[in-house]
Amino acid sequence: MPNVKFYKNEDLPLEMHKVRIVQKLHLVPIERRLEALKDAGFNTYGLSTNDVFLDMLTDSGTNAMSDNQLAAMMKADDAYAGSQSFVRMKQAVEDVLGKQYLLPVHQGRAAENVLVRTFAKPGDIIPMNYHFTTFLAHTLEVGANIVEILHDDAFQTTSTNPFKGNIDIDKLVKFIEETGVDKIPFIRMEASTNLIGGQPFSIANMMDVRRVADKYGLLLVLDASLLGENAYLVKQREEKWKENTLGDIIKMMTGLADIVYFSARKLSSSRGGGICTNRHELHQKMEVIIPLFEGFLTYGGMSVREIEAIAVGLYETLDETMISQSPTFIKYLVENAESKGVPMVTPPGVLGAHINAAKFCDHLDPSEYPAASLGAAVYLCGGIRGMERGVMSSVRDENGVEIPSDVELLRLAVPRRVFTLSQMNYIVDRLEWLHDNRKLIGGLRWVYEPRVLRFFLGKMEPTSNWPHRLMEKFREDFGDSL
Repeated sequence: MPNVKFYKNEDLPLEMHKVRIVQKLHLVPIERRLEALKDAGFNTYGLSTNDVFLDMLTDSGTNAMSDNQLAAMMKADDAYAGSQSFVRMKQAVEDVLGKQYLLPVHQGRAAENVLVRTFAKPGDIIPMNYHFTTFLAHTLEVGANIVEILHDDAFQTTSTNPFKGNIDIDKLVKFIEETGVDKIPFIRMEASTNLIGGQPFSIANMMDVRRVADKYGLLLVLDASLLGENAYLVKQREEKWKENTLGDIIKMMTGLADIVYFSARKLSSSRGGGICTNRHELHQKMEVIIPLFEGFLTYGGMSVREIEAIAVGLYETLDETMISQSPTFIKYLVENAESKGVPMVTPPGVLGAHINAAKFCDHLDPSEYPAASLGAAVYLCGGIRGMERGVMSSVRDENGVEIPSDVELLRLAVPRRVFTLSQMNYIVDRLEWLHDNRKLIGGLRWVYEPRVLRFFLGKMEPTSNWPHRLMEKFREDFGDSL
């Protein structure tokens, strides 16, 4: 990103775009926010956007699209088979990701379904830097499992380690030797580790993983959904790559992987996804599943208009001014919130700003779902919708016992080119107030708990009348303010 210094002011992240289409936001009174929480079962996924001021639930499908993407959608070739829109997407994948063969899917989790159904079998274990919720669900559904092989300090929420998403090579080799290659369908690396604070991995680490994969004859699969931001942090933090372009860094990472898959809802600010490879035999193994679950091989369950937007968005991933916008805003939000005493995950990662809910709500037991409780409280005091990334997002074991999460976080996603600096400052203000009044936050318990991906559809209720007490304190301090 261009280095722009201010004459007499603090350094601020400077937007390298202008806003031409706007969408009205709704900041409803806190009394309505409490009713909305009750209606949603105290699960932020259940909130209506009519009751949400700043929607920081996710960056999936919520990034701002560019004028060129919107224009490209108007020239879509709406054919069931042989669409030229797919040809353009395929060319973009080859130009940007360096992969010749492409299978289109309707989003990232569809790619996970194809990969797991193709390569995993009951009893298999997939090693990775860290899981994503839907990848784990797909893996468990076929009778396989995952193992996370990070360095010990990866779960330290306050850290100076620039690459907490790195795989621990010694642990990886030990796991392979003890498990046996016949039970390992592939090694998976996620750029960047979503559930532990959006933390990236380094190219040096991926090279080491590639060498291990080659030694044992294993496939290396890359989840590239946040590849652009991971590449940006490589450029910022890995000395060897500081002078390289994002395009160089992206192709180096994808070139190290046998298979690359992505959610276009993240990678290219559109809606869809893809699986790509340079190995024809791998492409053939996977393609038979596409018509069964996704549609024909030249649309994969996507609108051809979205396919056109993906193609343009992939090229825009090479634009540092675009890719850097979200990480620089996240850094601004994290550093300013931390300066007010709010416990944040550091160093700042990608995707969003992550609050250490375990420390923020250290008066709550893990069984009271601190991150989910904090998510409800943040919405209540500010109309800000975040996403729980802790025990609620975990699963139970075969005996119905909660499996503790490695970290207990509340994520405030910062989609590309969506929010303003004044909105970042508003978030910091509300977080500071809530932190000063954090002892008012109580726990939650399940009312309805689905078997799979419970954090999407589940319903909860407070264990006491704490939301009402928090609302009363808000009115005491803010008067008639929204």
